[in-house]
Amino acid sequence: IITLSDLECDYINARSCCSKLNKWVVPEVIGHAVVTVLMLISLHWFIFLLNLPVATWNIYRYIMVPSGNMGVFDPTEIHNRGQLKSHMKEAMIKLGFHLLCFFMYLYRLVSKLL
Repeated sequence: IITLSDLECDYINARSCCSKLNKWVVPEVIGHAVVTVLMLISLHWFIFLLNLPVATWNIYRYIMVPSGNMGVFDPTEIHNRGQLKSHMKEAMIKLGFHLLCFFMYLYRLVSKLL
């Protein structure tokens, strides 16, 4: 979110912003897929069903990158057609999702310990 807002305010250029963001796309996809599979294996159905759409969306975004683009975030296209706004909105939704998951996992941990 901070990197995208820096790009929006012209504190950094599009190429450096996209290179910073693209290096975290693959670890995010792998990490989220692993967590989703672990929830399936451990039979935590609610958390699995909560994580499944986000993991699917991350995989879909990674697979559907057009050939010739730098990655999910492309510096030549980030200012076109409101992509910067959509990337900001997606980052805010993911932040809310991860905060919700953090507190759910924390609650489950504390309830198991007591």
